[in-house]
Amino acid sequence: MEKEKLTPGNLMELSGGYWKTCALHAAVKLDVFTIIADAQMAGEKVAQRADADARAMAMLLNALVAMDLLIKTGDHFTNTEIARNFLSKDSPKYLGHIIQHHQQLMGSWARLDEGVKTGRPIRERASKTDDSWREHFLMGMFNIAMQQAPKIVTEVDLSEKKHLLDLGGGPGTYAIHFCKQHPQLKATVYDLPTTRPFAEKTIGKFGLAERIDFKDVDFIEEGIEGVFDAAWLSHILHGERPDDCKQIIRKAVSAMEPGGIIIIHEFILNNSMDGPLFPALFSLNMLLGTDGGQAYSEQQISDMLSSAGVHDIRRIPIESPNDSGIMVGTVN
Repeated sequence: MEKEKLTPGNLMELSGGYWKTCALHAAVKLDVFTIIADAQMAGEKVAQRADADARAMAMLLNALVAMDLLIKTGDHFTNTEIARNFLSKDSPKYLGHIIQHHQQLMGSWARLDEGVKTGRPIRERASKTDDSWREHFLMGMFNIAMQQAPKIVTEVDLSEKKHLLDLGGGPGTYAIHFCKQHPQLKATVYDLPTTRPFAEKTIGKFGLAERIDFKDVDFIEEGIEGVFDAAWLSHILHGERPDDCKQIIRKAVSAMEPGGIIIIHEFILNNSMDGPLFPALFSLNMLLGTDGGQAYSEQQISDMLSSAGVHDIRRIPIESPNDSGIMVGTVN
């Protein structure tokens, strides 16, 4: 399909698009959508509950109406359906943590030119920052995974597998959904010690503490204990250099029984590395936040798996709002 031709107007919209982004970030941080909830609320009351200036809040609320996130009737405001479902903390589909994580990234993105000049990261990794950053990052990953996991687990056949390694599994969201999908399965989540409280809380919430355990490990520096017949590596390769990615995959493969499967879930670039759009931009995000991380192409991931002795490598098509994809292979 032919791409739409850019115009000066498009360029100006592209350049100023962060205005809308910042309005959304501010509204989520001020809990505007949670405050309004299912009510029809006067702007002054929203400002009062948010401990904000009434005049300034009115400006923000009007902008959110223009962005189709609120509905205005007289001087009262109501959440749209999408705001109520995804931007209110009262909703199980809340995406506010990942939105606040995006807000925390903006300072480094404003210095992208510096990152491109030096080739060095501008910010620290989320796992090494303060508790607020780490919470929004981990719970943001949970927000996104909760939307995607129920669909993905139906596309990956683990019906004959018994023990899943969820490497770098964060709060354990995918381990949870794989275990819910397959009653015979147990799982082990490997991640940093700082992740344990989030993981144990989440796993306990789903009543799966007896089937999913958590091991504190830096999988770059340390080995993997135990024997598994399936390994799930979701969004961990993009944070590492190519050589480290190969090492991670080798470690996972070394912990697998013959005939086990290894599954890579990533933002996958095409083999010319110039699309789709989200993985291409995400690669820049990794430039800003990691020492050598990037998005990888389907061919690069396939080569990494092949060099670790994995065969029958294939891509499983999935529907994803951000062009994530899944590569699967079998261990000899």
